[in-house]
Amino acid sequence: MTEPGSPVARTAERPDVLVARSPERAAGLLALLRGRGLEPVAAPVIERAPVEDPAELDAARSALVRGAYAWVVVTSVNAVDALLGPEVPLTAPVRWAAVGPATQQALAGYGVTVALVPTTATGAGLAAAFPRTRGGDEGGRVLLPLGDLAADTVRAGLAAKGWAVDVVTAYRTVTRELPPELRHRHDVVVVASGSAARQVAAQLGPQRVVAIGEPSARAAGDVGHTVLAVAAEPTDAALADAVTEALVRT
Repeated sequence: MTEPGSPVARTAERPDVLVARSPERAAGLLALLRGRGLEPVAAPVIERAPVEDPAELDAARSALVRGAYAWVVVTSVNAVDALLGPEVPLTAPVRWAAVGPATQQALAGYGVTVALVPTTATGAGLAAAFPRTRGGDEGGRVLLPLGDLAADTVRAGLAAKGWAVDVVTAYRTVTRELPPELRHRHDVVVVASGSAARQVAAQLGPQRVVAIGEPSARAAGDVGHTVLAVAAEPTDAALADAVTEALVRT
């Protein structure tokens, strides 16, 4: 195992690292990997698209503005961007929960202060850390905006703690085809979601992957990838450490 931040030994041919994200979303990770002597490339295999019928999402926003919810629980940056915007006045008293630091940071960009971030940045970790209902919880209602492919983990966990959970589909996940020059086997592919892991397998076949967390690692294993490492936490720095250590070991 290398020390975090240690550079990968420079060779005549540098390791081929694909980050399965848009260059914009991957910018921080790409910079860290380049600082360690790598020349990674980023390209998305999935992307967020608007829901085809926005009526349900619009109704959820209106209820949020009216103060209908005790909590809003957000499990991805995509859900933050799909739910919020300059046209959504966030004046009603409501508490916010974020699945991890990236989602917390995205909410901060809209001026939202997060009341709960679990130690384990997964849907299961968020449900486990979430409080049970108590008196004065505005009827115990929670708004849970999700992507169309999201698992039921968070909703089920909150419902088990007595909350009435309003699930709304905030965005769709659509496929992006990799360019021809990237359609080959890579030394490492970084995946940040189960959907990305599945789409990498569909387009490239089984790869050697580094996953952002245990849920994405499980999804990667299920579709035949070899999971070399899992980031200690869902941050660019932890992903860079995991990629570096995986390359040194292999």
